[in-house]
Amino acid sequence: MKPKKNPNVEIGRNSSLYFMIGLTSVLFLTWQSLEVKFYEEESKVSEIVQVTDDLKEEVPITEMLRTTPPPPPPSAPDVIEIVEDVEEVEETVIESTESSQETYIEDAIVNIEDVNVEEVEEDIAVPFAVIEYVPVFPGCEVYDTQAERKACFNEKIQEHVKNNFKYPPTALEMQITGRVYVQFVIDSKGHVTNIQQRGPDHLLEDEAARIIAALPTVKPGQQRGKPVKVKYSIPINFVMN
Repeated sequence: MKPKKNPNVEIGRNSSLYFMIGLTSVLFLTWQSLEVKFYEEESKVSEIVQVTDDLKEEVPITEMLRTTPPPPPPSAPDVIEIVEDVEEVEETVIESTESSQETYIEDAIVNIEDVNVEEVEEDIAVPFAVIEYVPVFPGCEVYDTQAERKACFNEKIQEHVKNNFKYPPTALEMQITGRVYVQFVIDSKGHVTNIQQRGPDHLLEDEAARIIAALPTVKPGQQRGKPVKVKYSIPINFVMN
C-alpha cells in the first residue's frame, strides 16, 4: 500500500504563490527607491560690504570778485535850446534817361576808309582725307599727284611704326594685347602735336604715343594756298606671336 499524504501539511503546496508575492514586493521596493528624489540644501552666502569713510576731498577756496558798478547815466539838461535850421539844402533833380517817340537820334556816318578789316585765321585742323594739299613726308617729294603723295605718306607712317615698335615688357609678361587708336595733328610748321590715344591698357597707349611722337618733321599741308593743321588717325595693333 502507498502511504497517503495529507494535503494540508505539504510544503510545496503554495510555493508559486509565495514566489509571485515576493517578486512583486521586491519590484515595488525597487521602483520606489528609484523614484525617491533627494534635494541639496541651499547654501547661504553672506556678503559683507564694508564702507569706509576715509575719503577726504579738498574743497577749493573761491574768492568773490567784486567789480565796481557802472557809472550812472548822464542826467538830462534843465533847459533845452531849440536851434533853427538856417541852411537851405538844394535838392538834386534826376533827369529821366528813357527815350520817347519824340527823341531823334542822328545817323552816324562812317567812312569806309576809316574801317580796318583784318583777316582772322581760323585755327581748324583739316582731316587728312579732304585736305587740298597733303603733308609731304620726307622721301615723298618725287611724286607729283596728291593721290600718290597720300599713298606715300601712309606707307611711310607704316614703316615708321614697324621700325620703332617695341612691345612693352610689362604688357608682354601680363599678355596684354589689343589695338590702340592714335589720332594726332600735324601743325602748320610740320610738327606732330596733340597726340590722343585710346586702347585696352595704358601700357599699350603709352607705347603708341611714343612711336607717333618720334615722327620726323614733314612739309605741312596746305588749304587755299596757306599752311594749315592736318588731322591724321592710325590704328596700331599689339599682337603676341
